Amino acid sequence: MAEKKMVEAITSMEEDFAQWYTDVVIKAGLIDYTSVKGCMVIKPAGYAVWELIQKQLDERFKAAGVENVYLPMFIPESLLQKEKDHVEGFAPEVAWVTHGGLQPLQERLCVRPTSETLFCDFYKNDIHSYRDLPKVYNQWCSVVRWEKETRPFLRSREFLWQEGHTAHATAEEAEERTIQMLNLYADFCEEVLAIPVIKGPKTEKEKFAGAAATYAIEALMHDGKALQAGTSHNFDDGFAKAFGIQFTDRDNTLKYVHQTSWGMTTRLIGAIIMVHGDNSGLVMPPRVSPTQIMIVPIQQKKEGVLEKAYELCDLLKKNFRVKVDDSDKSPGWKFAEAEMRGYPLRLEIGPKDMEAGRCVICRRDTGEKTEVALDQVTEKAGELLDTMQREMLERARAHRDAHTYEARTKEEFEEIFRTKSGFVKAMWCGDQACEDQIKEQLAVTSRCIPFHQEHLADTCVCCGKPAVKMVYWGRAY
Repeated sequence: MAEKKMVEAITSMEEDFAQWYTDVVIKAGLIDYTSVKGCMVIKPAGYAVWELIQKQLDERFKAAGVENVYLPMFIPESLLQKEKDHVEGFAPEVAWVTHGGLQPLQERLCVRPTSETLFCDFYKNDIHSYRDLPKVYNQWCSVVRWEKETRPFLRSREFLWQEGHTAHATAEEAEERTIQMLNLYADFCEEVLAIPVIKGPKTEKEKFAGAAATYAIEALMHDGKALQAGTSHNFDDGFAKAFGIQFTDRDNTLKYVHQTSWGMTTRLIGAIIMVHGDNSGLVMPPRVSPTQIMIVPIQQKKEGVLEKAYELCDLLKKNFRVKVDDSDKSPGWKFAEAEMRGYPLRLEIGPKDMEAGRCVICRRDTGEKTEVALDQVTEKAGELLDTMQREMLERARAHRDAHTYEARTKEEFEEIFRTKSGFVKAMWCGDQACEDQIKEQLAVTSRCIPFHQEHLADTCVCCGKPAVKMVYWGRAY
């Protein structure tokens, strides 16, 4: 009865997807609410996922020539005002510090919503010659944006992220870095998180405040809503001109640097939950699962069972992240708990198994059970984890493709969004007025203009004028 209750505590995703999501993050012990509205405690189970994301992303950054730095969390108001579009874009979400102790500050300080302006202020004193370039920096930190509507991981007032900020001698180098980081993000999502993405530039309306161009990776959640999973921005020399970041080039002339910035956040944890989770709870991709194998001893009070479980744990620990559930709860309860927390593999060992020189390994994603000889357990566990990682990506891609539609006329476009959920590929004239109309009438936004273009029709899906681009549209988190 106990284990049945435990799973019942999660609302089914078919009944109420938003409630299912909230139930999972709370019941699986990923977060807790705080007395600061819109801010969350990331508990050990949630933070361990972020640590694995951070570690593997950071390794990829370093391989791409990125160095880590740390800049202050406060930005003077005068500094924020220097790039007009940028400050206008962030003004509604900025939190301000007005006092230091009991004394009013001479100038308000904003708590960083993002750090372009601070990096610019730093770069203008740090860059003098072409020999100082490129600067390829990143920082791991938190930022604050005073969001009206918040949801754990997906949108909170303070969240953790990385923000890369680079400076280059030429426009070509900056564009190359912008695309390089976008591709790095896309590969990371697919190879590590098992989340397939669509990549391409954002429209003018949807691009980052102050950027010349914004590129994004877009993922589709289980409920058919889109989630922006990472962005990479090319600033050209706009910020450099606003902040006076110049260098002496090889030809002895003064030139402005070209800049980029790019970021990924803790919302990736939300994406993992919403792409892979099911009605029993989390399903963690093996590469970011803090516990890859949970060993459950059966009849653990019987002689030698717990000892065998610990022995297997010590053996497997050499290659995997492993734990033993040695609590005094029933095996059924432990199975339900392991399912809810999404551990990729559950290894069962009891007296009969020990006698036969084997154990049972159960996959979280398919529920498939395999009998494994104890002397082959390391090899078989590795095979199962690799297979699970690959098949989770394949399933997520199949789900996305099955929920990606084509619309050639306005009627088709409206009908799909009235009756279905997912991505819709449709042609667009390039006019923001059409984007605004689609958003107003259907609550749908352009997600990205994919690099891989298809010619679906000659005319815009909204106004009927000649089309210039094929765009992915969707309702988004």
